[in-house]
Amino acid sequence: MKKSELPDPFIEARKNKGYEHYNDQEDPVTMLLRLKDVRKTAKDWKTFKSQAEKPGRIVVPSEVNIAVTRQIPFELDPPQHTKYRALIEGWFKRPDNEEYRKKVENIIAELIDEVIKEDAIEVVSDFSLKLQSRALTLLLDLPYQEAETWISWGTHVFRSEDNPLDNDKAKVLYNYIDEQIERAEKEASDDLFSVLLNLEVDGRKFTKEEVKGVMVLTFAGGRDTVINAITNAIAYFGDHPESLEKIRQNPAMINVAVEELVRYFSPLTHMGRVVTKDTTVCEHAAKADTRVSMCWASANRDETTFTNPNEVDLERKINPHVAFGFGIHKCLGATHARQVLRTLLSVLSKKIKSIELIESEDKIEDWDKFQRKVGFEKLEAKFISL
Repeated sequence: MKKSELPDPFIEARKNKGYEHYNDQEDPVTMLLRLKDVRKTAKDWKTFKSQAEKPGRIVVPSEVNIAVTRQIPFELDPPQHTKYRALIEGWFKRPDNEEYRKKVENIIAELIDEVIKEDAIEVVSDFSLKLQSRALTLLLDLPYQEAETWISWGTHVFRSEDNPLDNDKAKVLYNYIDEQIERAEKEASDDLFSVLLNLEVDGRKFTKEEVKGVMVLTFAGGRDTVINAITNAIAYFGDHPESLEKIRQNPAMINVAVEELVRYFSPLTHMGRVVTKDTTVCEHAAKADTRVSMCWASANRDETTFTNPNEVDLERKINPHVAFGFGIHKCLGATHARQVLRTLLSVLSKKIKSIELIESEDKIEDWDKFQRKVGFEKLEAKFISL
């Protein structure tokens, strides 16, 4: 098996019944595995809500024991969700601007120039984490050197090496955001912290807790997912140098290629909802106040929708994937993530002849009956220039 291959552990359960159970910290989850059920559930926010009583409950695994702030607008439902999203969505659409794209291109080109000089690098920490952190300075409009602080946190802000939900690790993020809010109060600038402090909702300015809610979502939601996406893309082109050459000859295919890579790799396995009333999912009873999860990774391999779903087709014509979510809660940072990945493919095709994959250690998520490879703990590689 090639290093970049991600097998589909959900295939039999998806075909046979469409769901499975995951015992999550005494708060079990019914995982929905078929694309049609995932999309239907994502749209039905009245039956399957995001605004749980406790922050962190819709995350899988649950973050109730470490979350102190509700992520905004992620953990809200209409009309509150609609109201907050309308206020901040314009900021998160900025990556579509040409000036923004050029800045991302400069960041990636500089990083690739760095790694080309090395005999080998560890891609996760020396490339993907650096790229994600440096690009995030653009999204937040913060000084470039702030990336070094975020790099020091490692690949996940809520997880340590031996604890998937680490309260001490989470405090690092919370304390940092509190400090930045205080800084923005004293020295307002054009960064996102300052912008949020001056936004108004219901005739009043955002509270510090509301600002914190948006920033927790921004930091936590797009960290390990973007890192996984970048690392998996590097592994794919290492295994498939002919695809890099194809993009070099036909750069117009980059947008379609990115959508296919995120479909296949699905950096975020699933996201939960809380059931508001007794109902059924996949002809299976779901009681009020239980949880379901929309398994994006399984839905994106649904053989009833995707032709040859377990193969990467960088020119796939029909690709209704849900890797960035679906419905009103679709990923707020999707525009930024897409821009980073599109620009990465563009710069790689212009600067890199091939990528030699040396050693790797898979990153495996354990969902009871399912063990899913989501990326890499470590990936050693050598970048060979044109």
